[in-house]
Amino acid sequence: MKPEIRLLKRIRLLIMLFMAGTLLSGLTAFPLEWEVKILAKMVVPFARVFPSIGTGLMDWTLKVLEGVIITNTNYPFMAYGTDWLAFGHIVIALAFIGVLRDPLRNVWIVEWGMIACVLVIPLAMICGPIRGIPFGWRLIDCSFGVIGFIPLWLSWKAIRQLTAESQRAQRVSL
Repeated sequence: MKPEIRLLKRIRLLIMLFMAGTLLSGLTAFPLEWEVKILAKMVVPFARVFPSIGTGLMDWTLKVLEGVIITNTNYPFMAYGTDWLAFGHIVIALAFIGVLRDPLRNVWIVEWGMIACVLVIPLAMICGPIRGIPFGWRLIDCSFGVIGFIPLWLSWKAIRQLTAESQRAQRVSL
């Protein structure tokens, strides 16, 4: 297989992986109360088995569940914010279709995505304490930026290699 085709397949696979993760992350914002109830059902037994680790996690999860239930019951319009969060994730994922179509012309989308992933960290570390989010939870939020950055960076490197291969092929054909 030609190196260009191999690189193109790698780029597309990595971008589709990023898009799937972004879509999945966004879609989980819709059924928030249901998801937190499931999380609470998993965390409570864990806290009983591992009280030194799980008690804080259990307390926080139950507090979040209470907040979501009370908010959804008394102020259901507040969930509209998470609907927009989900929409934002879906739109971000769709932006990467340009990279699937033409990675060389649309490398800027990958670079923009890497910048966005890096910016997750200061957002979590600045806004998290203001909103009373525990440090461990902020680290989980930061991990989304770190995990998202990896396939984008690998595809960015592959796009640069593909660019070099294309330039090399053009020079040979002249």
